[in-house]
Amino acid sequence: MTNGEYKAKLDQILDQAIEKDATDVHLSINQAPLFRIDGKLTDGAESKKEKILTGEDTEGLAFTLLSEEQKEQLFQIRDIDLSFAHKDKTRFRVNIFYQLGKIGVAMRLIPKKIRSIEELNLPPICAQFAQAMQGFFLVVGPSGHGKSTAMAALIEEINQTRADHIITIEDPIEYLFEENRCVIDQREVGQDVQSFARGLRESFRQDPDVIMIGEMRDPETIANAVTAAETGHLVLTTLHTNTAAQTVDRIIDGFPPHQQGQIRTQLASTILGILSRRLIPCLNGGVINAVELMIANSAVRNLIREGKTHQIDMIIET
Repeated sequence: MTNGEYKAKLDQILDQAIEKDATDVHLSINQAPLFRIDGKLTDGAESKKEKILTGEDTEGLAFTLLSEEQKEQLFQIRDIDLSFAHKDKTRFRVNIFYQLGKIGVAMRLIPKKIRSIEELNLPPICAQFAQAMQGFFLVVGPSGHGKSTAMAALIEEINQTRADHIITIEDPIEYLFEENRCVIDQREVGQDVQSFARGLRESFRQDPDVIMIGEMRDPETIANAVTAAETGHLVLTTLHTNTAAQTVDRIIDGFPPHQQGQIRTQLASTILGILSRRLIPCLNGGVINAVELMIANSAVRNLIREGKTHQIDMIIET
């Protein structure tokens, strides 16, 4: 098949995903295209024999999304992250990787419309966190459970209600924000900045009011984020954790023992709250939004400072 034919085939697959209200698309060898719908993978092929993908197919489909420079990166590193817009309607976050020596593709649908805090059925108090002038707020949860969607709602709340400068550092950029009252600079790791940690350091010289970090992956990024919150910025970020207590432990345990006391003190003084989100599949289809919200009151701050994070769950329950 030619590149144009692969492009048309990919468009057809993506149109089908949108029509089925899928959240993810998987392209793997010896499989028809798979769609994740209401948390479950389903085969979208009408005739499985005709639509099963070969290694040549997955490579051809993947290469329609890549520049020559990105192809070279894929050959060298063996995987690559990117995002793109499909027919100017829906964005996709993509990871292209190798498995069994052949290319595989995983794509996450990103709705063009940014839903509000209310539309996502998040606790109304989340809007108050978006008005904070400084501090550290996290959205956590498993992969695929709406962390990016919730984070986008917080950024859009700020965009609609404050006249500030927002810098986002993402890998890759997912939602595209249209500036309303705020100036919004969206920086993509690998394209606009070398790393999350470097992007954070550079942002201190760019006069930000709000900094959004797509994900904290290393101690340097965490340390820079906490410092940013200490020095008068509102910092929003995500982590792949399940609960508030687990999140605090993950942050602190990421540092050597001799630094953990300092990070614990800094975190206790800057943290505003932690929103944990999980989408629970229903028996009759659809999902239920389950959330846990930790508000960093004086009791929570003391527990963090004293290293008693195992007691945080009891405070949340009360």
